[in-house]
Amino acid sequence: MTTKIKNLQAPYLDHYGYCVSTDFEVHRNWLAITYSLPVKEWYKNDISQWTLDYPPLFALFEFIFSLFAQYFDEKMLIIENLNYKSKMTVLFQRLTVVFTDLLFAYSIKECLNELRKKIDLKQSNFHLIFIIIFGNAGLLLVDHIHFQYNGFLFGVLLLSIARILQRRNLEGAFWFCVLLNLKHIYLYIAPAYFVYLYRMECARENNTGKVKWLSLPKRNCISLASIVIFVFLVSFGPFIALGQLQQVLFRLFPFKRGLCHSYWAPNLWALYNFMDKFLTVLGLKLGYVADVNRGSMTSGLVKEYEHTILPSIAPIHTFLLTVITMLPCLLKLWKSSNNPWQFVRSLTMCGFCSFLFGWHVHEKAILLIILPLSLLSLLSREETKYFTILNVISQYSLFPLIFTPEETVLKVTALLLHSSLLFSLLEKYWRSRFKPSSFLNMYELLYILGLLFVFLYNQFIHHLLGLHISLPFLPLMITSVYCSIGILYCWFGLYKFMLNI
Repeated sequence: MTTKIKNLQAPYLDHYGYCVSTDFEVHRNWLAITYSLPVKEWYKNDISQWTLDYPPLFALFEFIFSLFAQYFDEKMLIIENLNYKSKMTVLFQRLTVVFTDLLFAYSIKECLNELRKKIDLKQSNFHLIFIIIFGNAGLLLVDHIHFQYNGFLFGVLLLSIARILQRRNLEGAFWFCVLLNLKHIYLYIAPAYFVYLYRMECARENNTGKVKWLSLPKRNCISLASIVIFVFLVSFGPFIALGQLQQVLFRLFPFKRGLCHSYWAPNLWALYNFMDKFLTVLGLKLGYVADVNRGSMTSGLVKEYEHTILPSIAPIHTFLLTVITMLPCLLKLWKSSNNPWQFVRSLTMCGFCSFLFGWHVHEKAILLIILPLSLLSLLSREETKYFTILNVISQYSLFPLIFTPEETVLKVTALLLHSSLLFSLLEKYWRSRFKPSSFLNMYELLYILGLLFVFLYNQFIHHLLGLHISLPFLPLMITSVYCSIGILYCWFGLYKFMLNI
């Protein structure tokens, strides 16, 4: 088994005693890079291992904030000050997240205004669903403790969705292009945008409603193409002029990082890795497998590795599997493209397929499913059910990112409060429609309650059994595998419902 390891930098504590993740240092370093260096050095600098690897518009986003950061603490903008964490640095970084969340709040409001036109959404329910989306416990933990700008990015996404729901497709396309140039992970859902916008803005139809493939596109198609080209030229144009496009793309798509992230995202590959590990241990005990590096897949490090028993997975395999699983929902969208809510469903399923089958998926990518799905949660009992299950699983699956003992109470309380509010709202909503029965069956409730036993094992039993030294990665593996089962269950159920609706 070949192994290439890239060590992870350990998290540290800020001046208030809370864990400051490596992502906090990542963004501090990016502030320093964009402030202190000329543009031509942004994607070349490698003084820190946390090199700039987001698209150019996000680099511009960091540069704008760096202009204000100098008034808080200029030392945070010195590239050589690795792991710099003064009180003013922590304050500034966290204030930027709070400030950019204003866009998230506005975009949620815009989407819910369209939802109100679709269903009978009372004012009280409107405010509750707003709180549920804006106060998503997983998003709060990731952005305000682990530290990222996902709220801002999802604000741009939801603004794009809102414009499409309002039939302002070109504006929706503009905001999505901006989003792609802020963070390229949103390529996961680009196929849904392509199919919907092409069908609505470019394809001509004959009298029977079928697409005329040999006809000239509609005039709006030229406008759509102009929007895409304009946004990408503004973003990548300076680096094309500098002859650095290849360098930028190399930073954006580092395929050598391996199949899985350091903490396995709860998807198909977590189950695949677990099965390979199980078969390897079984083979060792039975004498069918020679001795191997047993911890190679369970060290919690970012690396490349080959599976021992099962066939090793390459990027092309994950790409093909992701595309194949997306095709049915995209075909469904093509046939019912005049329904913008079907676009939201297809967008959600594209994100779902990418999360389950993609290459080097980060655990935080689960939010790309949950937040669009939250807009669909009141449209049908099936979507209510799968959203509820996924919401609890997704938030629990992010617990390992917030792992200091001091923050255990905080993350558990956030999950319980958010889940309780969600259950209460959805039960009340469906009871008001003369359907008093619960939208979750006994087995689904038992599965959700099973997370309690996973939590207790990870927090207490694993250490009491003395396994924290010999099997340090076991709690993470249990979390990934258990959550993967529920997420796959929801994917099958939600996909089946979407195709039959």
